[in-house]
Amino acid sequence: MKQNLIQTRTFDFAVDTINLYKQMVAKNEYVLSKQLLRSGTSIGANVEEAIAGQSKKDFLSKMNISLKEARETNYWLRLFKASKIVDLDFNPSLKESQELVNILSAIVKTTKQNS
Repeated sequence: MKQNLIQTRTFDFAVDTINLYKQMVAKNEYVLSKQLLRSGTSIGANVEEAIAGQSKKDFLSKMNISLKEARETNYWLRLFKASKIVDLDFNPSLKESQELVNILSAIVKTTKQNS
């Protein structure tokens, strides 16, 4: 099965999020890092559900959830960077999460316009 760009990017982002979570746990950050893990891995899971949606309305609903999760993930990353709760470089993840927000926003907008 050929995967599309958003599937691939959200899957890769989930893997990166898991690795970032492991780095945070190694630096004794156990509480807030779980929020990042949940939201960062949920983006791709909801994209997968959207692609298998039973209708355009179902697709749009799941893509909206993916967008919300991407925005939440971006929030956590900005919070970690600003608070310096752990000494890690959050910039690559921040950049990718913002790009995912932009892509998912465009998908949602286009889907709404074509409905």
